[in-house]
Amino acid sequence: MNPRKVMVNMLHQLLKEMEIVTSGGAGYYTCIPFAHRYNKLLEQTKKLFADEAGIVDTFDTVVEADPKDPAEKSKFLLRIRVDTTQLITFLESTGDGA
Repeated sequence: MNPRKVMVNMLHQLLKEMEIVTSGGAGYYTCIPFAHRYNKLLEQTKKLFADEAGIVDTFDTVVEADPKDPAEKSKFLLRIRVDTTQLITFLESTGDGA
């Protein structure tokens, strides 16, 4: 099992799940599960690179919050999406064929 490949697949799935939930519109969803899962995957990624300082240190955990305003929810999830795609790119770039 290649941990990087697993992480990339899980991050892609997180993006899909966020898209499914947000496609319902109107902000009738919670952001907490997405923030929680992203933070867990980031934590595991940082463990993979524990002996190396650098780009992985530019990623920060996100606050596990649930804004009530739909516009704020959208901004919150956009941050998670951007960070997730960047994390995928990082893992794919550092892997051996991930």
